[in-house]
Amino acid sequence: MRLVVKVGTSTLTHPNGKLNIRHVEQLCKVIADLKNAGNEVLLVSSGAIGMGVSKLGLKSRPSDMPTKQAAAAVGQCELMYVYDKLFGEYNHTVAQILITGDDIENAGRRKHLEDTFFRLLELGTIPVINENDTLATDEILSVGDNDTLASMVSVIVRADLLVLLSDIDGLYTADPRKDSSARLIPVVDNIDGNIIKLAGGAGSELGTGGMATKISAAIRCTKEGIDMIIANGAYPELLYGAVEGADVGTRFKGK
Repeated sequence: MRLVVKVGTSTLTHPNGKLNIRHVEQLCKVIADLKNAGNEVLLVSSGAIGMGVSKLGLKSRPSDMPTKQAAAAVGQCELMYVYDKLFGEYNHTVAQILITGDDIENAGRRKHLEDTFFRLLELGTIPVINENDTLATDEILSVGDNDTLASMVSVIVRADLLVLLSDIDGLYTADPRKDSSARLIPVVDNIDGNIIKLAGGAGSELGTGGMATKISAAIRCTKEGIDMIIANGAYPELLYGAVEGADVGTRFKGK
Protein backbone atom coordinates (compact mmCIF):
# COMPACT_ATOMS: atom_id res chain seq x y z
CA MET A 1 0.00 0.00 0.00
CA ARG A 2 1.12 3.56 -0.69
CA LEU A 3 0.19 5.43 2.46
CA VAL A 4 0.33 9.14 3.26
CA VAL A 5 0.27 9.99 6.98
CA LYS A 6 -0.32 13.53 8.16
CA VAL A 7 0.56 14.32 11.76
CA GLY A 8 -0.58 17.55 13.39
CA THR A 9 1.18 19.88 15.78
CA SER A 10 -1.09 18.80 18.64
CA THR A 11 0.17 15.20 18.25
CA LEU A 12 3.86 16.09 18.00
CA THR A 13 4.02 18.59 20.86
CA HIS A 14 2.64 19.21 24.31
CA PRO A 15 0.38 22.29 24.73
CA ASN A 16 3.47 24.30 25.74
CA GLY A 17 5.09 23.53 22.35
CA LYS A 18 7.73 21.13 23.67
CA LEU A 19 8.18 17.80 21.89
CA ASN A 20 5.84 14.99 22.97
CA ILE A 21 8.53 12.33 23.01
CA ARG A 22 6.20 9.40 23.68
CA HIS A 23 3.92 10.18 20.72
CA VAL A 24 6.72 10.90 18.27
CA GLU A 25 8.74 7.79 19.21
CA GLN A 26 5.67 5.56 18.84
CA LEU A 27 4.73 7.20 15.52
CA CYS A 28 8.19 6.57 14.07
CA LYS A 29 8.21 2.99 15.36
CA VAL A 30 4.85 2.17 13.73
CA ILE A 31 5.71 3.83 10.41
CA ALA A 32 9.07 2.01 10.34
CA ASP A 33 7.24 -1.28 10.95
CA LEU A 34 4.74 -0.55 8.17
CA LYS A 35 7.71 0.12 5.89
CA ASN A 36 9.29 -3.18 6.94
CA ALA A 37 6.05 -4.92 5.95
CA GLY A 38 6.48 -3.64 2.38
CA ASN A 39 4.33 -0.51 2.40
CA GLU A 40 5.43 2.85 1.00
CA VAL A 41 4.92 5.68 3.49
CA LEU A 42 5.08 9.44 3.06
CA LEU A 43 4.85 11.61 6.19
CA VAL A 44 3.33 15.09 6.03
CA SER A 45 4.42 16.66 9.29
CA SER A 46 3.30 19.85 10.94
CA GLY A 47 5.11 21.16 13.98
CA ALA A 48 7.90 23.38 12.62
CA ILE A 49 6.48 26.65 13.92
CA GLY A 50 5.32 25.06 17.19
CA MET A 51 8.74 23.56 17.86
CA GLY A 52 10.44 26.79 16.83
CA VAL A 53 8.29 28.71 19.33
CA SER A 54 9.55 26.42 22.09
CA LYS A 55 13.18 26.44 20.90
CA LEU A 56 13.25 30.25 20.74
CA GLY A 57 11.63 30.59 24.16
CA LEU A 58 8.62 32.51 22.83
CA LYS A 59 5.58 32.66 25.12
CA SER A 60 3.02 31.94 22.39
CA ARG A 61 2.65 31.37 18.66
CA PRO A 62 3.71 34.64 16.95
CA SER A 63 1.17 36.65 14.97
CA ASP A 64 3.57 38.61 12.73
CA MET A 65 4.90 36.98 9.57
CA PRO A 66 8.69 37.53 10.10
CA THR A 67 8.60 35.89 13.55
CA LYS A 68 6.44 33.01 12.26
CA GLN A 69 8.95 32.41 9.48
CA ALA A 70 11.87 32.65 11.90
CA ALA A 71 10.19 30.11 14.21
CA ALA A 72 9.57 27.82 11.22
CA ALA A 73 13.21 28.04 10.14
CA VAL A 74 14.42 27.05 13.62
CA GLY A 75 11.70 24.46 14.22
CA GLN A 76 12.12 22.69 10.88
CA CYS A 77 15.76 21.90 11.75
CA GLU A 78 14.66 20.47 15.09
CA LEU A 79 11.84 18.48 13.49
CA MET A 80 14.05 16.82 10.87
CA TYR A 81 16.75 16.10 13.45
CA VAL A 82 14.19 14.18 15.52
CA TYR A 83 12.85 12.22 12.53
CA ASP A 84 16.34 11.43 11.22
CA LYS A 85 17.42 10.17 14.63
CA LEU A 86 14.32 8.08 15.39
CA PHE A 87 13.82 6.54 11.94
CA GLY A 88 17.57 5.93 11.77
CA GLU A 89 17.26 3.68 14.82
CA TYR A 90 15.07 1.39 12.66
CA ASN A 91 17.44 1.62 9.66
CA HIS A 92 15.22 3.88 7.59
CA THR A 93 16.32 7.01 5.74
CA VAL A 94 14.27 10.19 5.71
CA ALA A 95 14.16 12.88 3.02
CA GLN A 96 12.95 16.44 3.56
CA ILE A 97 10.64 18.09 1.02
CA LEU A 98 9.40 21.64 1.67
CA ILE A 99 6.62 22.81 -0.65
CA THR A 100 4.86 26.06 -1.50
CA GLY A 101 1.55 26.35 -3.34
CA ASP A 102 3.45 27.43 -6.47
CA ASP A 103 5.18 24.04 -6.57
CA ILE A 104 1.78 22.37 -6.91
CA GLU A 105 -0.04 24.91 -9.10
CA ASN A 106 2.77 25.34 -11.66
CA ALA A 107 2.61 22.38 -14.08
CA GLY A 108 6.37 22.18 -14.67
CA ARG A 109 7.30 22.35 -11.00
CA ARG A 110 4.57 19.88 -10.11
CA LYS A 111 6.00 17.37 -12.61
CA HIS A 112 9.48 17.74 -11.07
CA LEU A 113 7.91 17.31 -7.62
CA GLU A 114 6.11 14.16 -8.74
CA ASP A 115 9.30 12.73 -10.25
CA THR A 116 11.19 13.44 -7.01
CA PHE A 117 8.53 11.75 -4.89
CA PHE A 118 8.53 8.59 -6.99
CA ARG A 119 12.33 8.38 -7.10
CA LEU A 120 12.54 8.80 -3.32
CA LEU A 121 10.01 5.98 -2.89
CA GLU A 122 11.98 3.79 -5.31
CA LEU A 123 15.09 4.46 -3.20
CA GLY A 124 13.24 3.25 -0.10
CA THR A 125 13.17 6.54 1.81
CA ILE A 126 10.45 8.04 3.97
CA PRO A 127 9.74 11.50 2.49
CA VAL A 128 8.93 14.00 5.26
CA ILE A 129 6.89 16.83 3.78
CA ASN A 130 5.91 20.23 5.12
CA GLU A 131 4.87 23.54 3.68
CA ASN A 132 7.86 25.85 3.25
CA ASP A 133 6.73 28.22 6.00
CA THR A 134 9.83 30.41 5.66
CA LEU A 135 8.76 31.28 2.09
CA ALA A 136 5.00 30.73 1.87
CA THR A 137 3.27 34.10 2.27
CA ASP A 138 0.39 35.91 0.60
CA GLU A 139 2.87 36.99 -2.08
CA ILE A 140 4.06 33.41 -2.63
CA LEU A 141 1.06 31.10 -2.98
CA SER A 142 0.47 29.38 0.36
CA VAL A 143 -1.20 25.99 0.75
CA GLY A 144 -2.43 27.18 4.15
CA ASP A 145 -2.54 24.03 6.27
CA ASN A 146 -1.13 20.52 6.22
CA ASP A 147 -4.48 18.74 5.92
CA THR A 148 -4.80 20.40 2.52
CA LEU A 149 -1.14 19.74 1.71
CA ALA A 150 -1.48 16.06 2.63
CA SER A 151 -4.49 15.64 0.36
CA MET A 152 -2.61 17.33 -2.51
CA VAL A 153 0.41 15.08 -1.96
CA SER A 154 -1.87 12.03 -1.88
CA VAL A 155 -3.27 12.95 -5.29
CA ILE A 156 0.19 13.68 -6.75
CA VAL A 157 1.66 10.32 -5.64
CA ARG A 158 -1.58 8.42 -6.37
CA ALA A 159 -1.79 7.10 -2.82
CA ASP A 160 -4.10 4.28 -1.73
CA LEU A 161 -4.87 5.89 1.62
CA LEU A 162 -4.41 9.16 3.50
CA VAL A 163 -4.53 9.11 7.30
CA LEU A 164 -4.89 12.42 9.12
CA LEU A 165 -3.69 11.99 12.70
CA SER A 166 -5.29 14.70 14.80
CA ASP A 167 -6.31 15.45 18.40
CA ILE A 168 -9.79 13.97 17.86
CA ASP A 169 -11.00 10.40 17.24
CA GLY A 170 -12.77 11.25 13.99
CA LEU A 171 -15.87 13.01 12.70
CA TYR A 172 -18.74 13.17 15.18
CA THR A 173 -22.43 13.94 14.87
CA ALA A 174 -21.70 17.01 17.05
CA ASP A 175 -18.69 18.56 18.80
CA PRO A 176 -17.82 15.92 21.47
CA ARG A 177 -16.07 18.58 23.56
CA LYS A 178 -19.37 20.40 23.95
CA ASP A 179 -22.04 17.72 23.46
CA SER A 180 -21.89 14.51 25.51
CA SER A 181 -24.39 12.81 23.17
CA ALA A 182 -22.10 13.20 20.13
CA ARG A 183 -21.44 9.90 18.31
CA LEU A 184 -18.44 8.96 16.18
CA ILE A 185 -19.28 8.41 12.50
CA PRO A 186 -17.21 5.34 11.47
CA VAL A 187 -17.73 5.50 7.68
CA VAL A 188 -18.72 8.25 5.27
CA ASP A 189 -19.69 6.94 1.84
CA ASN A 190 -20.74 10.31 0.44
CA ILE A 191 -19.75 13.81 1.57
CA ASP A 192 -23.02 15.71 1.36
CA GLY A 193 -24.22 18.99 2.83
CA ASN A 194 -24.96 17.40 6.20
CA ILE A 195 -21.38 16.14 6.55
CA ILE A 196 -19.98 19.54 5.56
CA LYS A 197 -22.16 21.23 8.22
CA LEU A 198 -20.56 19.07 10.92
CA ALA A 199 -17.17 20.71 10.30
CA GLY A 200 -16.24 23.26 12.95
CA GLY A 201 -13.63 26.02 13.16
CA ALA A 202 -9.90 26.19 13.88
CA GLY A 203 -7.86 23.56 15.67
CA SER A 204 -5.40 23.90 18.55
CA GLU A 205 -3.55 27.08 19.52
CA LEU A 206 -0.24 25.92 18.02
CA GLY A 207 -1.76 24.45 14.85
CA THR A 208 -3.77 25.83 11.94
CA GLY A 209 -6.12 23.06 10.83
CA GLY A 210 -9.65 22.19 11.97
CA MET A 211 -12.41 19.79 10.92
CA ALA A 212 -13.37 22.03 7.98
CA THR A 213 -9.94 21.58 6.39
CA LYS A 214 -10.17 17.83 6.97
CA ILE A 215 -13.51 17.60 5.18
CA SER A 216 -12.08 19.61 2.28
CA ALA A 217 -9.13 17.20 2.18
CA ALA A 218 -11.55 14.26 2.15
CA ILE A 219 -13.44 15.76 -0.81
CA ARG A 220 -10.19 16.14 -2.78
CA CYS A 221 -9.04 12.58 -2.00
CA THR A 222 -12.30 10.67 -2.43
CA LYS A 223 -12.90 12.35 -5.79
CA GLU A 224 -9.62 10.74 -6.93
CA GLY A 225 -10.56 7.32 -5.54
CA ILE A 226 -8.37 7.65 -2.44
CA ASP A 227 -9.71 6.60 0.97
CA MET A 228 -9.07 9.05 3.81
CA ILE A 229 -9.19 8.43 7.55
CA ILE A 230 -9.31 10.86 10.47
CA ALA A 231 -7.90 9.22 13.61
CA ASN A 232 -6.47 10.17 16.99
CA GLY A 233 -2.73 10.86 16.79
CA ALA A 234 -2.29 10.00 20.46
CA TYR A 235 -2.47 6.35 19.35
CA PRO A 236 -0.14 5.89 16.34
CA GLU A 237 -0.70 2.12 16.47
CA LEU A 238 -4.10 2.84 14.89
CA LEU A 239 -2.17 3.05 11.61
CA TYR A 240 -1.97 -0.75 11.59
CA GLY A 241 -5.76 -1.02 11.59
CA ALA A 242 -6.07 1.73 9.01
CA VAL A 243 -3.83 -0.17 6.58
CA GLU A 244 -5.63 -3.45 7.29
CA GLY A 245 -9.07 -1.94 6.61
CA ALA A 246 -10.28 -2.11 10.21
CA ASP A 247 -12.75 0.34 11.76
CA VAL A 248 -10.42 3.15 12.80
CA GLY A 249 -11.60 6.71 13.37
CA THR A 250 -13.73 7.94 10.48
CA ARG A 251 -13.07 6.51 7.00
CA PHE A 252 -14.15 8.52 3.97
CA LYS A 253 -14.55 6.08 1.09
CA GLY A 254 -12.92 6.92 -2.23
CA LYS A 255 -15.21 6.95 -5.26
